[in-house]
Amino acid sequence: MCIRDRVTIDQIKALRDRTGAGIMDCKKALLEVDGDIEKAIDVLREKGIAKAASKAGRVAAEGLTNIKVCDACHKAVIVEVNCETDFVSSSDKFHDLVAQVTDVLLKNCPATLEEATELTKDLFADATIAMGEKFVLRRYEILSAAEGQAFGAYSHMQGKISGLVLLSKDGGDLNKALAMTVVANNPSYLTITDVPEDVRARETKIAQTEVSEDPKLASKPDAVKANIVVRKVDKVLSSSCLDVQPYVYDENKTVGQVLKENGVELLKFVRYAVGEGIEKKASEE
Repeated sequence: MCIRDRVTIDQIKALRDRTGAGIMDCKKALLEVDGDIEKAIDVLREKGIAKAASKAGRVAAEGLTNIKVCDACHKAVIVEVNCETDFVSSSDKFHDLVAQVTDVLLKNCPATLEEATELTKDLFADATIAMGEKFVLRRYEILSAAEGQAFGAYSHMQGKISGLVLLSKDGGDLNKALAMTVVANNPSYLTITDVPEDVRARETKIAQTEVSEDPKLASKPDAVKANIVVRKVDKVLSSSCLDVQPYVYDENKTVGQVLKENGVELLKFVRYAVGEGIEKKASEE
C-alpha cells in the first residue's frame, strides 16, 4: 500500500504533539509529504495551522471534566478538556469553552475521538487565540439510556473529578449518590466478573508465587494451595470493584447491598479525574 493511502496513528500523534494542530490537519499534511514529519510541520506552518513549537510542546495536564444529561434525548456525555495551567482552568473563558465542547459532543454524538476533535477544532483554535494556551479534548464518553433507565451525575472540586452512572431505573436521590460514590471510591470495575482475564492472570501469578514461597503452606495439598490462590486473587481484585465498595452515605453498606435494597441495577459507570495518567514536566521554558 502506498504511504499516500495511509499514515499511522503514531505519526499523526507525533505531528500533533509537536504542532498542536488538529488530527485531521496532521493526517492531511502527512499524506501530502509521504509521511515525512519534518516536512509536514513545514506544511502546517505554511498554512498557519501549526502553533509555535514552544507552545505545542507543553504538557496540557490541567483542565476540567464536565457532564451534561439530556433527558429528552435519553443521552448523557462526560468530557475531559485539558489546558496548561490551573489559572486558566479556573477562568470563565475556559469554563465556557468546556461547556460549548460538551454541547457539541452531546448534539452530534461523534463515534471516535478523531471525529470529536474535528467537530470542535474551531472552538479550540479560537480559545488558543483568546487565552494563549494549548487546549486538548482528551477524552469523552456518551451513554444512551433505554426507556425507563436513568442517569446519575456528580462533579467534585468544581469539575476536577466527575462521575456518570447509568441505572436500570430512576432511583431519585440515589442516582446522584451513586455517582458520588463512584467519584469517591474510584472503582476500576463494576463487579469481579468484569475484571479482564489478563488482569486476573497477572494477580494469579503473583499469588501463586506468594503461596509457593510461604513456609507455613509448604505441607498443604496442591488443591488447598490452589484455593488459597483464588481467595487471594479475589480479595485483591474485589477492592477495585464497585459493588463491594462502601456506599458514600453509609459505609457499613456496600454499593451492591444498597442497589439490592432499592431494586436498582447499576448498568455502567464512567469516572474522569483531570490529568490522571498524564506525566507533567518538572519545568517548562
